[in-house]
Amino acid sequence: MDGKTLRAGAVASLKHIKNPINLARLVMEKSGHVMMDGEGAEAFAAANGVELVDQKYFYTEERWQALQKMKEAEKRGGVGGKKFIVTDQDRHGTVGAVALDKNGNLAAATSTGGTTNKKAGRVGDSPIIGGGTYANNATCAVSATGDGEYFIRSVVAHDISALMEYRGMKLQEAAQMVLDKVAKLGGTGGLIAIDHDGNIALPFNTSGMYRGHVGVDGEFVVEIYR
Repeated sequence: MDGKTLRAGAVASLKHIKNPINLARLVMEKSGHVMMDGEGAEAFAAANGVELVDQKYFYTEERWQALQKMKEAEKRGGVGGKKFIVTDQDRHGTVGAVALDKNGNLAAATSTGGTTNKKAGRVGDSPIIGGGTYANNATCAVSATGDGEYFIRSVVAHDISALMEYRGMKLQEAAQMVLDKVAKLGGTGGLIAIDHDGNIALPFNTSGMYRGHVGVDGEFVVEIYR
């Protein structure tokens, strides 16, 4: 999503797109639409020279084993305690980025394979503008990760922006308030956000969240746990 123009592009239910985030940008810039999915999105990709690959390209042993663990957990009736231990890393695989450029423009992007062992046809919060992704130069840029259904129901990314725009809240306060709302519903996850002044927020309510940031001073910060 482009915070300057509020243009956005999203894709879902893809099978052959090597880099879905590139197709999402193309949807934003050339389609006249905001979201495209499935065969229609892949036809649009092919017509615009986007690289398509065989589904075997996406196979990794790590994700295959994570799927098997989730299936076993499902058979045993759940996770946690003495049932079956499944980590956050086994359950999710989202990557997101937010940015502020030298001209004061904000942008956000999110990409994911979705929750491990999801039902066919399920779409999470990542491609939902205002759910898992949002950017507005007047407020902030947000990319979220976690239990997508809860992030959609809480309209997380837009809600943070709305609290800043309509209530004058600071980024950190707004981000934490919205994540607390997700937690009250029973959802877990986190988000990364940056405002128009370059302030950042990286809240999460899980054991850890892979995250990093770099400011105008060029110093890189990379963290996993609290």
